[in-house]
Amino acid sequence: MLKKRLGIAMLTAALSCQPALAQKPVTDPANETVTGTVSAPPASSFLAGQLPWLFQGGGKSSPIQLAQRAVPTAAASGESDTVAKINNWTVGLAGGLPEGTYLRFAAEIARNLNQGGEMRVLAVVTPGATENVRDLLYLKGIDIAITATDVFEHFRTVEKIPNIERRVNYISSMYLSEIHILVRPEIKSLQDLAGKKVAMHTQGSGSTTSGPIIFKRLGINIDGVFVNNAEALEKMKSGEIAGLVHNAGKPNNLFANFKNDAGFKFLEIPFDKFDDYYVPAVLTDKDYPGFIKPGEKVETLAVPAVLAVYNWPKQSDRWRRVSKFIDLYFDRFEKFKEKPYHPSWKTINLAANVPGWTRYWVADEKLKQLVANSKPAAPPAAVDVQLARQQAARAAPNDPARQEQLFQRFLDWAKKQER
Repeated sequence: MLKKRLGIAMLTAALSCQPALAQKPVTDPANETVTGTVSAPPASSFLAGQLPWLFQGGGKSSPIQLAQRAVPTAAASGESDTVAKINNWTVGLAGGLPEGTYLRFAAEIARNLNQGGEMRVLAVVTPGATENVRDLLYLKGIDIAITATDVFEHFRTVEKIPNIERRVNYISSMYLSEIHILVRPEIKSLQDLAGKKVAMHTQGSGSTTSGPIIFKRLGINIDGVFVNNAEALEKMKSGEIAGLVHNAGKPNNLFANFKNDAGFKFLEIPFDKFDDYYVPAVLTDKDYPGFIKPGEKVETLAVPAVLAVYNWPKQSDRWRRVSKFIDLYFDRFEKFKEKPYHPSWKTINLAANVPGWTRYWVADEKLKQLVANSKPAAPPAAVDVQLARQQAARAAPNDPARQEQLFQRFLDWAKKQER
């Protein structure tokens, strides 16, 4: 016992008088980059010699000795070829929140394109549309992102990022995401929300872009707050929040799984001020029976999602990776229309243009190549007329006049895409 106490005293004295611990770099086995440090005390040899019963456990290596040993790299282990193969064709794809639609589409893209080992797509959890564009601009390893077509207005008018349209392009348009504005029962119109708290969902999500655009164009000054909309629903019950904005494909589980005992309701959004970024949409009792009475409908807007890409210069390493992604995405696109992929893949037209956006030149050349090699000489139509008719019929059942109006509005929007 006396010997042990003496050893502890010597250890304490040695550590108290030695200089700051030296830092030894630790390398990542995959890429041999420095990822951290371990402490290597200069007095370790002295301590190990003087206190063998503390640092040498019956001939075994002490913790200090183990820490001092160099961590073997992948290259030193003869795995250089494996490292190169895994990293050569890896791209990062910014998706969205786990409960959202963006992340599901990102995961399905990864599932499809990763088959066969030709490419490794990493689907990344993110806040959503706005943050995804920031990631394209600033986050290393993010080459592609799912976002909304209206984000450019946010970056031009709010964050004032220069040349955003030239730096971020698109590969293809995607599905439509309906804009839901849900309010408390005493709110009768959008104008009634003036001066009241309205939740815009999590900072960086698509709702944080669409919501401010809508209220600004309508001249309604609200008190916008950023809070997860699942929490916002609970705050609406107490009256702390008057309403919320939520972008999602219908029917969305946030509302479909919510028991609407408080009498919350959806508000209509007029289409006439928003035909540059949005298309008309309708919510019905079939979508949300707990919020909309049988036979009634709520006219709203839908914002198209877009598969965006950073405008990498030709011959760069990231351009090489993105080019292969685009080849596989177009070549395997028909597989997206099969089960178990999301049904909305069937509504996506690769040839459709996105107003206000520029198609990435690699994707444009690939599209032209596919058209030239296809049996029909003419390029694919920008609109699937039969599908548009079906959507109009679902949006306005038993109302032929309204169906035709919605169909014509959709055709007008499609013509703008072709310009």
